[in-house]
Amino acid sequence: MSKGFYTLLIAQFLSAVADNALLFAAIALLNQLNAPSWHEPLLREFFVISYIVLAPFVGPFADALPKGKVMFLSNGIKFFGCVLALLGLPPLYAYAIVGIGAAAYSPAKYGILTEMLPPNQLIKANGWMEGTTVLAIILGPVFGSTISATDPYFGIAIITAIYMLAAFFNYHIPKMAIDHCVEQRSFNFLMKDFWHAFTTLWKDTQGQVSLAVTTLFWGAGATLQFVVLRWADKNLGYDQTDATKLIAVLAVGIAVGSMIASMYVKLEKAANVLPAGIYMGLLVVCMVFVHNPMVAGLLLFSIGILAGFFLVPLNSLLQHRGHTLLGAGHSIAVQNFNENIGILLMLGAYTWMVGRNFELDHIIIIFGLFVIISMSIIAFLYRKHIKQTNPS
Repeated sequence: MSKGFYTLLIAQFLSAVADNALLFAAIALLNQLNAPSWHEPLLREFFVISYIVLAPFVGPFADALPKGKVMFLSNGIKFFGCVLALLGLPPLYAYAIVGIGAAAYSPAKYGILTEMLPPNQLIKANGWMEGTTVLAIILGPVFGSTISATDPYFGIAIITAIYMLAAFFNYHIPKMAIDHCVEQRSFNFLMKDFWHAFTTLWKDTQGQVSLAVTTLFWGAGATLQFVVLRWADKNLGYDQTDATKLIAVLAVGIAVGSMIASMYVKLEKAANVLPAGIYMGLLVVCMVFVHNPMVAGLLLFSIGILAGFFLVPLNSLLQHRGHTLLGAGHSIAVQNFNENIGILLMLGAYTWMVGRNFELDHIIIIFGLFVIISMSIIAFLYRKHIKQTNPS
């Protein structure tokens, strides 16, 4: 791996730590302001709206400039959102502005891998990228909850400084050659260009299965984060700071699963990991029977291993197909569009169930069954398509 790749890893790690810490600092601020409980998942809803609305534009933006510069500018937007929170802007709106920066950051973050590295190093690079991201997911919630426990505004101030440090490393990422730059920048052209990218990836067999799975994964992952917080309170008697440690255990499992996948799964065999998603859903349903902290940690660790094991190969496959068919920025923007619609819908359903006072056990069972059924359908349709195209 090149020196530039490790500069990218450091920048990504710092930005991801800040992103994950900020969510829990914002939750602490909502609690301090006595906001209703359903506002907590609504934070993520406000965050992901930017990914959906800006999807036609952030891909061409990422492909039109050196991606390190795009990441630098995007971190500047995140920094601005934090400053506004410190100045008194309500948490939901401030977090939405940070979401704009995150939406612009993501196509560049993943797209630059295909420009830096050959296809045979993509799974390894994604293993490193997901490993550092998951490390940030481990540290971020605990860090954010801890520094915000007494004063959420102090926590947000520290997170603002981390975004500044991430921007410093973004600035020193090597400039890569610009590829797949759009021909025009008019609104109509960009919308048509995005629609072309969207339909191209969904019509491609490998792109279709990887898009479906990653969309399901990120929707489920975002929802599971809030489910674990309530589950830890109800079944284990944990407060928010202790509950974030369980999320950290889940993230460690994802890191382990990611590394296992990076070592043993080849890009051309990426779809073979689909059954892991079904088993993950089964383990989620088992959460309703767990009241022991040790068993809870082991269960979440196992869920994480299965999640990381099936995510990394399919994410790498999607990047490879997207780079080949469209260009890195375009394909990641399409991926973000789909994944964040998944997050919006699944978190929306969870927010609605919380607002309607559903029993937590019922929410967990519904959530787990949805993952099992969805992954089973995806695996069945993919195998059916492969048999039709390769009858021998």
